[in-house]
Amino acid sequence: MVKITQNIEAAYEPESAYATAPGSNLYHFGLLDTFDPRQVERNITPVPSLGQSTDAHHAKGPLGVTVPIKVACNGNGWKQLLGKAIGGTEILSDKRANNLTTSVESLAVIAKETGGDYTLVAGVVPNEVTLSADYTTGGYITVEANCTGYYSLDEGDANFDGFLGDDYSGVTWPAAPSADPLLPTDLSVTVGFAAATNKLTVDGPANSSIEIGEQYMRIFDNPTGGLDTSISSDGILDLTAGAEDTMEEVKALIHADANWTCTRGGSDVSSQNLLKGIYSTESSQEIFATTTMAAISNLKTVSLKIANNNVPISGKATGDDSSVKWLLNNAISRGKADVTLDLTMTAENEDFYDKYVAGTTIPLIRLDFGTHGSIALTNGTITSFSRPLSAGGEIVDTLSIKFRGAGNYKNFSAYAISSSISLNPSG
Repeated sequence: MVKITQNIEAAYEPESAYATAPGSNLYHFGLLDTFDPRQVERNITPVPSLGQSTDAHHAKGPLGVTVPIKVACNGNGWKQLLGKAIGGTEILSDKRANNLTTSVESLAVIAKETGGDYTLVAGVVPNEVTLSADYTTGGYITVEANCTGYYSLDEGDANFDGFLGDDYSGVTWPAAPSADPLLPTDLSVTVGFAAATNKLTVDGPANSSIEIGEQYMRIFDNPTGGLDTSISSDGILDLTAGAEDTMEEVKALIHADANWTCTRGGSDVSSQNLLKGIYSTESSQEIFATTTMAAISNLKTVSLKIANNNVPISGKATGDDSSVKWLLNNAISRGKADVTLDLTMTAENEDFYDKYVAGTTIPLIRLDFGTHGSIALTNGTITSFSRPLSAGGEIVDTLSIKFRGAGNYKNFSAYAISSSISLNPSG
């Protein structure tokens, strides 16, 4: 029988450690556009020999697995791909894509074909992920991920008892998400061009620091990562919560602690508009917020790309069945991330062009998906800008922006991108 794509479904399960599929739950990926769990490169090296008319031997190199996945933004599959590319941070007993991490986050991915054939890829790591919204044509917001995989195994009954040794035969196949995927109109893109007036000035104990993400502010009173539980009982402020969502409220909560002082300058704006980053507060430290966040109008396309430049580490691997294989992705080392936002829009003013010419940063851009969470991009530099002109044509701005985070302490660039998106696959 000819294989047809209408018979294929895909599901996933987060792994607690690389290439260790739990085999306990499955979650549907949602609407699939592109998917290939069998993209395997054998890395064969032909070996020539004297006395032979052609290469008489083929040396087998490391087996490399790549998994291209493109999904529409419905259910939680897209959040997993995007969030794993950013990295998971445990905050208030929930793992969130709060900031770029140095660890590798992986998934177990299963393809199911009507009739009973299954393929499992363990150790699926999103390396480059692109979120795209196109306002000029019909279609949903999509997330496209170029992933690496540890190993791919086929079975007829979902019991992958060979090299991987993972059993999904007793796990119920999940239903597809019932909600429609997000449309470009479900995405709000706002920008803050100035952040030099509204601020908190914080002075804390020796070795103290503050980390500010898209949703949470974490307050540390020692250099080993201890949260100051005398502030808000756990050292964590939810910048979207009613009693902590303004600069004045945050100032009052910090200043109420005897070991800290905090004053506010400028207007009492949303605390969520504080620039994301890591700040040393063992001496007086200014932390700025944007003056306003204005909608970017007349958008045509939005493309957010996270390229992690991961490094595959090949090696010898012994499977659950005691077989030995040479795997290209035996381990994965997280690389230096590039966070890029590409925009096209009908030209309306010179705001972005002026930033480009001056070489100054854009303090904050936010991508807001409503109840599905939001993404903050901090301190962006426009790396390219074009505005081609043609007789009688529309004037369109095309620009690319790279982000670097804010702050002055530790790995503050990890907050170049920060999100409130939860990595809980159940929602």
